[in-house]
Amino acid sequence: MTSQAASWDRGRLAAFADQLLLAVRPYATEGRARFNLPGERSGLGSDIDGLEAFARTFLMAGFRLRGEGGADPHGLAEWYAAGLDAGTDPNSAERWLRLDEHPQAKVEAASIALILDVTREWIWDRLPSTVQRNVIAYLAAAVGDDTYPQINWVWFRLVVQTFLRSVDGPHEISEMAADLATHDTFLRADGWLADGPERAYDHYTGWALHLYPTLWAGMRGAEDLAAPRVTSDRALLDRFLTDAVRLVGADGSPLLQGRSLVYRFAAAAPFWVGAMAEVPSVPLGQLRRAGSRIVEHFATRGVPNADGLLDLGWFGSWPDLAQAYSGTGSAYWASKGMLGLALPADHPVWTSPEVPLPAEAADEITVVRAPGWLVSSTASDGIVRVINHGTDHALVGAQVADSPLYARLGYSTATAPLLDAESWLNPLDNSVAVVDGDGNASHRSGMDLLEVRMDETDAGPVGVAASATDAHWVAADEVQIHHGSGFTGTATPAGRLTVVSIVRGASEIRLAQLVDAPERARQLRIGGWSVADTAADRLQSVVHSDAAASRSEDRTDAGPLGRHTTTPWVGFDLPLESWVWALVELSGNAGTARPVVDVVETATGIEVTVTWPDGRRTATSVNTDRPRAIPAGGGNRTDPEPGLQMKEYE
Repeated sequence: MTSQAASWDRGRLAAFADQLLLAVRPYATEGRARFNLPGERSGLGSDIDGLEAFARTFLMAGFRLRGEGGADPHGLAEWYAAGLDAGTDPNSAERWLRLDEHPQAKVEAASIALILDVTREWIWDRLPSTVQRNVIAYLAAAVGDDTYPQINWVWFRLVVQTFLRSVDGPHEISEMAADLATHDTFLRADGWLADGPERAYDHYTGWALHLYPTLWAGMRGAEDLAAPRVTSDRALLDRFLTDAVRLVGADGSPLLQGRSLVYRFAAAAPFWVGAMAEVPSVPLGQLRRAGSRIVEHFATRGVPNADGLLDLGWFGSWPDLAQAYSGTGSAYWASKGMLGLALPADHPVWTSPEVPLPAEAADEITVVRAPGWLVSSTASDGIVRVINHGTDHALVGAQVADSPLYARLGYSTATAPLLDAESWLNPLDNSVAVVDGDGNASHRSGMDLLEVRMDETDAGPVGVAASATDAHWVAADEVQIHHGSGFTGTATPAGRLTVVSIVRGASEIRLAQLVDAPERARQLRIGGWSVADTAADRLQSVVHSDAAASRSEDRTDAGPLGRHTTTPWVGFDLPLESWVWALVELSGNAGTARPVVDVVETATGIEVTVTWPDGRRTATSVNTDRPRAIPAGGGNRTDPEPGLQMKEYE
């Protein structure tokens, strides 16, 4: 059983927020409209970097003011009011790029509008009328602007127009209704939301798509529009949180999966908003533990850096974790994880008894249907593992390269996917890939989710998931938009690949069948969990098969958790005569016993009998007889869908 020491209380969290807010002040411009933080400028330009740093720290400052009822010993209201003046004055040398001058300004404008509403009586109401008019004029460009990407960005236009409506500024009800309608198209099973039409499941589900409905409903300009939605939005958030709380490791680590991981403890945001919405299914004490524990996880591991700043990385600086849209101020979207500070000290989320996280309490397997995940946590080491058969940030049938952030078969709270240049081109960790004579590995994006379920057996719960794909090698285009999705390029067929995962505790039996492999194919490779050297003394990653020798590959500077990483794998020579299998395991206390696996093909799939390392025996039936995925768009080009190219921004 993992440690259950009390998580940070509100006082510790508030002190941490104040530390972060005061540390950026030396980097402010004279008028306080920007913070020119040290570090490499983003591809969006230094003007945007400075605006981001202002707007995103303004989020944290606003939560502090709200939760303290306006008590302001550090002069936050005065400081940011001055910045609002200089940033929105069209004649100021520090004026912000307008919303119609740069798309990223649309994102930052939403944070500014939200906090102006949250802190209305302490900032907006005290601004001179000339500044109020300038702010309204700056935000007004959102009205009539149809260039907002139809992903989480619809909330940026909606939040801005809602604030404008509350101050008698320009707004368009039909556009506000359209943005709400677009948001509703993101809804998937069990309260999950996808960030657009692709299978884009990541932290944006929590820190954006479930965050804004509750915060927006509390804005003064939203009451009549929100009234018909509050109950259903709360129910969706509630259902999502019953899954999300199971994705937090016992040590407070969020899942290392998806883009924008440099936002770090922004992953705490959905738990705080759940407390605000008073969701019924997750206890307040557990919501607090999840939210506080995530922030504490980073704060006790070198965050912020020696200068008191949030840089681009996970614990320390590791800029390759960032996307093309990330700049020196981007990491301060971590401010969303401090949302709990907007709740006063006497709120029940702070006074309720603390409840352990699921990963601390017991071994558990959970099915998350929308992203096609099996979630397995083990209390002995506190690790949460996700076995992924349905998420790739692509469309079914797409022939794109795999994104290490989305398309790997496994993610966890103790490991990171390999993110070096080679891993974007040739999957190794947590992959099943067809390898040619030159060492090129195939990709699985566009896979068809066949099965995701849990079986109750005499040996305890067993998770079962399966997917099939037209595996493909990708010759990547020379120029890529690095926004987190897989690379575009020209795809070449590598055969029809079906993968089945049978999961029990820390162990996965990963089975694979390859048919129609071309002559170019030489090997089918199964890769396991990549472990950083910083965790090698407490984590064991194993890949074992009776039919192939276990090997491993060491890499340098391939991930944010340590300088060196080791990834185990096994390779099967082609052609294959039947299904192959490997034990894939990540554990803090793995044993040396190995499973016995028997696979029998049936008319519709396979029957798999496993004698597990602890001697327990299970029998599992998997239906793999499903129609092939229909390729999207035809041809073998892997360009993104029209209309989605703006995802290089937030």
